[in-house]
Amino acid sequence: MAKVKESSTIQLNKQTVFKLCPVTYVMEKIGGYWKPIILFHLLSGSKRYGELKRAMPHITEKMLIQHLKQLETDNLVLREAMPVIPPRVTYSLTPSGEALRPVLYAMANWAIDEGRKQDEPLFKSLEDFPRLTQSTS
Repeated sequence: MAKVKESSTIQLNKQTVFKLCPVTYVMEKIGGYWKPIILFHLLSGSKRYGELKRAMPHITEKMLIQHLKQLETDNLVLREAMPVIPPRVTYSLTPSGEALRPVLYAMANWAIDEGRKQDEPLFKSLEDFPRLTQSTS
């Protein structure tokens, strides 16, 4: 990834907006096409890299790795590497990532409600969506 020039006008503007609008801060962390999809798949529990890749067959390896690193840097995803051969790496939500569960649930609800307004609904229901609250069993 390219290094961000911290003194650029766009970066200074972002910092100002972050202080004024918390939604902008959230969108900086989870915005884009793939990040919400990655978070969605991790709502149901930890996943290995291959499981995530199979769940999102259209994402390139470069993009998946890049977004996982960004989510890890933003403390939303935990990468756990087990010292075994062959290497075993799992990804799971951190407490901060888990705190996004109701946000993602609200986004899904909104999409379903909007989809129902179409002649042909876009989405079925939240039946397959991971539960709003994570069980600790």
